[in-house]
Amino acid sequence: MPLGTGEFEEAWPRIVRALASFTGSLDDAEEYAAEAVARAAAHDRAGGAGIESYAAWCTSVAKRAWLDDARRRAVERRLAPELARPEADPVSNPGTDRTAMDADDLSVHVREGLDDRLALLFVACDEAISPASRMVLALRVVCGLTVPEIAGHLGIQETAAAARLTRAKRALSEARGAFHVPEAAERERRLPVVIACVSAMFTVAHRTVLDPADALADTGRQALSIADALVAAYPDDTEVHGLRAVIRLGLARRPARVAADGTGLALDEVDRRRWDVGLLAAGLDDATFAAAGEGRFAIEAAIAGLHSSARTFELTDWTRIVRLYGALEQRWPSPSVRVARLVATAQALLAATTSTTPTTPTTSTGQPTQIPDALAEVERELTSLETGAPAYASRDASLALADLEWRTGRREHAAARYRDLAEVVAVEPLRRFCLRRAGLTPP
Repeated sequence: MPLGTGEFEEAWPRIVRALASFTGSLDDAEEYAAEAVARAAAHDRAGGAGIESYAAWCTSVAKRAWLDDARRRAVERRLAPELARPEADPVSNPGTDRTAMDADDLSVHVREGLDDRLALLFVACDEAISPASRMVLALRVVCGLTVPEIAGHLGIQETAAAARLTRAKRALSEARGAFHVPEAAERERRLPVVIACVSAMFTVAHRTVLDPADALADTGRQALSIADALVAAYPDDTEVHGLRAVIRLGLARRPARVAADGTGLALDEVDRRRWDVGLLAAGLDDATFAAAGEGRFAIEAAIAGLHSSARTFELTDWTRIVRLYGALEQRWPSPSVRVARLVATAQALLAATTSTTPTTPTTSTGQPTQIPDALAEVERELTSLETGAPAYASRDASLALADLEWRTGRREHAAARYRDLAEVVAVEPLRRFCLRRAGLTPP
């Protein structure tokens, strides 16, 4: 029977964790897990007997393959300098069978009820690895993001992301030797990095997969599943609840982000009746719990909560959102947060202008006579980010500038920006949105 929807996501971390414990290497675990999954697929295609548990089947196959290779390498190493000795035994045990360690390691953490994905995340977030490399290792090995996706999220070259991944695996092997899941106290110290990794996983999904084709492509839901496991492991942690609030609220609003024809929608265009009411309520509960804290994700949850609780776009409390982004920027200064603060500032200024002046003054050609000095300052800051920030923040700044020109009546300038953006935006719903605003028809 072919692997069903969601089964691979559930099986993969279990296979990798078991193999990492068995082989002592995350690198080997990934390699042999991939080989075993490929063999399982070939087994299905060939009409072989049904596989009751893919995780168990693949783990068993991968262990045998690793042992076969380990024994062959051991024999080669032993015989190379002793080819002249006829008494050499070419099939003796190389002493690399880690079955006992594997059973001990897994039994401890099974008793603790530690989720397999969390176990791997805590291993990947080892202090022996540089902070930048920890993120790359965790996002690749556990969260399943591709190297290009990781590079795009971190604002670095793909070659740099690949190099960090290689260094992280080597550093982990040299520092810790055999694979071992850290104990509870050590996991507590690594928790902030783990939370950041799950957040990054959801951020990539939120930016690139607006309308997932199926559950296998739904990285956002997979991030929520890991966040659920984190809350189960740390039920009193406000940052963990803040993380889950951001993910739940983002997923709750996702159904309204794309029109029926596959075109992305601006925030003021969405039909809020399409939002998932159940997820909204659950996310707001998490945001309320997180409000007792003062960390990054408590603030992000508060921002998401304000967006999600506004009954209409016009009723959004932009002033409070601007203040919250200011607090977030102090705790987590990043180009993306700065862009978001500027966008919120522009929306607050536009809302204030609309409340006093029904329409923006325009010339006979449809161009505004002027825009307020505060908005002009926002544009200058966004322009600076457009040219000097990492790629992901630069793109967001370009979109913000185009939207600001659109909303202030400078439609010709906005259309030109949207045409340029449509040439470089890879996400199809967003590309179609840019084409629509540019007055062009998507092919």
